[in-house]
Amino acid sequence: MALYKQQELKIYNSISGEKEVFKPINEGAVGMYVCGPTVYSNVHLGNCRTFISFDLVFRYLKHLGYKVRYVRNITDAGHLENDADSGEDRIAKKARLEQIEPMEVVQRYTVDFHNILQKFNNLPPSIEPTATGHIVEQIEIIKEIIDKGYAYEANGSVYFDVLKFNETHDYGKLSGRKLEDMIPNTRELAAQSDKKNQQDFALWKKAEPQHIMRWPSPWSDGFPGWHLECTVMSSKYLGEEFDIHGGGMDLKFPHHECEIAQGEAATGKSPVNYWMHANMLTLNGKKMAKSTGNNILPNEIFTGDNPNLEKGFPPTVARFFMLQANYRSILDFSNDALLASEKGFQRLMDAYHLLDTLDTGGGSDFQVAEWRQKCYDAMNDDFNSPILIAQLFEAVKQINIIKDGKAKITNEDLDLLKKTMADFIFDVLGLVDTTEATANDFGNKLSGAIELLIKLRAEARANKDFATSDKIRDELEAMGIQLKDGKEGTSFSIE
Repeated sequence: MALYKQQELKIYNSISGEKEVFKPINEGAVGMYVCGPTVYSNVHLGNCRTFISFDLVFRYLKHLGYKVRYVRNITDAGHLENDADSGEDRIAKKARLEQIEPMEVVQRYTVDFHNILQKFNNLPPSIEPTATGHIVEQIEIIKEIIDKGYAYEANGSVYFDVLKFNETHDYGKLSGRKLEDMIPNTRELAAQSDKKNQQDFALWKKAEPQHIMRWPSPWSDGFPGWHLECTVMSSKYLGEEFDIHGGGMDLKFPHHECEIAQGEAATGKSPVNYWMHANMLTLNGKKMAKSTGNNILPNEIFTGDNPNLEKGFPPTVARFFMLQANYRSILDFSNDALLASEKGFQRLMDAYHLLDTLDTGGGSDFQVAEWRQKCYDAMNDDFNSPILIAQLFEAVKQINIIKDGKAKITNEDLDLLKKTMADFIFDVLGLVDTTEATANDFGNKLSGAIELLIKLRAEARANKDFATSDKIRDELEAMGIQLKDGKEGTSFSIE
């Protein structure tokens, strides 16, 4: 029997403000969409936290036995500098400033995004569509929304009619905002002058002459609105109605609110059953901002090349740190917090490696099956990773007691403990055992040192300095390293 039939998972649904029992649309299958990055700069740490949070969700759903289709998009066009449908396209602006092609910008920062998430041991999504790869579909859904009376064309641009939509629907139900309270900017922007109402948002924007990224449409040469891209890509790969939509808390309004409106206007159906939002990451108690220097990039964590850090930390330690808070909580990033996480991570790994050294006997003082269910209870409570980690450390405590001979465990319970620890540490939390990597690194360095000594011995022999040559051989032999001279040169073995 699949695990999901034995476990009752509850998810905090942003649209209801409550934890709800998770029931997928299709038995045994989950469709999940997460808003991906706009690739015009290096991915920042706050984004990484969001993607690590949804990697945890993805991993746990798969662990429960669901077949998961995880779609995460790449925004490579259409995201303007602000949410008022004005300013330059962020990618086009970067291309103009650096005097390169927009797709060079896209390629550079998409590669960076993938590299960073790979270091954090994130699983790749099932599908990673791009906005520019779905221009035709975006044009078609705009036609549908116009035909249903919820959008209008003005001077080559197409806008969603929010007031018209709100007559029969509830625009603002995700963010909890009322339309009459959404006071727009008092300053009239040139890009807004074609709108019937300032609350309306662009589905298609006519490109100005200097705009680099443009495509032909029935209305003008232009580009799609940022909100539309996600509606099109989620519905294409997951259907008009799907299970989970995730993203950062900052996307709740207007981005996700607009997605709901577009989906309902086009199909008459509410597109998503469970909305999930990851909270922000702060640094030393303050909002991260490049302008103030209170900022850190992922690679700076790994190298320690940042004034906020006293040293570098492995990616898995940074991941472990982030998972020590629930994804819906604000998390403060600091050097001290990373140091504490590093110590905790090492304790966890040390205990995991002790499992193979434990003696078994009759009777168990540690009720492993009950503890195992507590691990599931934690994850079933809206993916509560900090409670899961607390349960893992309860196991650490018990492992050390058993190792000291102060408690007993049966062979059957030890096998269950090993499997459960491995399942939750590696498969669900996605942590990486750096001990093995460190051992491999040490082995490589040891081999290099021995090869250097073999080279020095060969030079001594060539110079007829047999005393030095024999000393190198004898000293290595005393340490258990045997040299063997042959036609192909000298090889070694460690006994």
